[in-house]
Amino acid sequence: MTLTEKILARAAGKSGVQAGENVWVNADILMTHDVCGPGTIGVFKREFGPQARVWDPDKVVIIPDHYIFTADSKSNRNVDILRDFVREQSLPYFYDVIDKPSGRWVFDSSKGMLKRQYGSNYAGVCHTALPQKGHTRPGEILFGTDSHTCMAGAFNEFATGIGNTDAGFVMGTGKLLLKVPETMHFHLEGKLQKGVMAKDVILHCIGEIGFDGATYRAMQFDGPGVAGLSMDDRMTIANMAIEAGGKNGIFEFDAQTQAFVDHRCKLNGTKSAYEPVEPDKSQKFVCELVVDLTKLEPTVACHPDPGRRALAKALGHIKLDRAYIGSCTGGKTGDFLDFARVLLGKRVVIDTFGVPATPEIVHDLQTARWGDKTVWEILVDAGVQMTENASCAACLGGPVDTFGRMNTPLKCISATNRNFPGRMGHKESQVFLASPATVAASALTGRITDPRELLS
Repeated sequence: MTLTEKILARAAGKSGVQAGENVWVNADILMTHDVCGPGTIGVFKREFGPQARVWDPDKVVIIPDHYIFTADSKSNRNVDILRDFVREQSLPYFYDVIDKPSGRWVFDSSKGMLKRQYGSNYAGVCHTALPQKGHTRPGEILFGTDSHTCMAGAFNEFATGIGNTDAGFVMGTGKLLLKVPETMHFHLEGKLQKGVMAKDVILHCIGEIGFDGATYRAMQFDGPGVAGLSMDDRMTIANMAIEAGGKNGIFEFDAQTQAFVDHRCKLNGTKSAYEPVEPDKSQKFVCELVVDLTKLEPTVACHPDPGRRALAKALGHIKLDRAYIGSCTGGKTGDFLDFARVLLGKRVVIDTFGVPATPEIVHDLQTARWGDKTVWEILVDAGVQMTENASCAACLGGPVDTFGRMNTPLKCISATNRNFPGRMGHKESQVFLASPATVAASALTGRITDPRELLS
């Protein structure tokens, strides 16, 4: 069996499963957020009754992160709905934007977008916060009401996005009926060269198979090349499995995975026991692709979908209005460090926005020092508009006052994960997806630029 099949078989209590088979599986974690949480709660109460209790309070994780730092009253209300439900159900894992359990969330736009407006328990973008807070464990099943839940596949678990109806059912029963997906095999060899990042790996893979090439399939990443990828790198790759239509992305378990998960579970007091899955020699794949990391170059996904792959060096004629780094895909500590290396000692020539994915990443950037400056100071000195308010922000558009949102038809190069028309705001805007290094280089020149031109 493949990695995905092994996890699903275990969760179904079966000795084995095969692609195409329908199985009932037990969930280990259900995650929801401010966009889909109220709808999921509504389905749960409608189907199980107004006094119903969730199947296991310790397995429900609620993380507001999408439409948070906005004066939009309906968005603010969604967070309050989550808080009321958490109090009613006595749920321990709620990462609220405010500290007062009986309070109400109101964003104060008069304070501006850059300075912190959240409490001590706020966790930021759900997909980055889940592993930081110790909720991603090898061999487990993670369901989330967000398509990019597949990012947790970096930790050798089956993680996938589901809709509000399915989530409401899981909330009440802890189970879900799934069709076992076929598995596509991506065998990684070699090592990334200077200026090339994990984002280039997944953009290359999507370009090879198309933005619908993995529809309802698992994308399994393994091979000797994985050893040279950090956990941040693996999260970036697994995150964008959905941009190829994938049901999930998944990596093998190794020492890096173990070190990360063990540390985070201990740090946060979450469940420390887990059982990773190892690949079978006889595993069967629907197709196989060998990716030589050594040969990859900085890559861009052009408007209007993630499958429109081109090399950055061939796109220098495209002038830009904006650059953006952030989101679960491009807002991790490692992403910002590579972004900062390109910008060091230089200054951007177009509007450039930086949104760390979590408060922990804000802290990392504000305390790590390169010489006599913090990384945060280096970015601000380079002209980047850095906000302390970690969130999804403009990655998915949001209300018109969202930080970094494109409210007019602009061309933006972004380290985020999706570039369909209207994704980051105005429906006539254009988004070009690229690595943090490519985004940085392009911000310095005002056109799409291969970062190797600027790296010594």
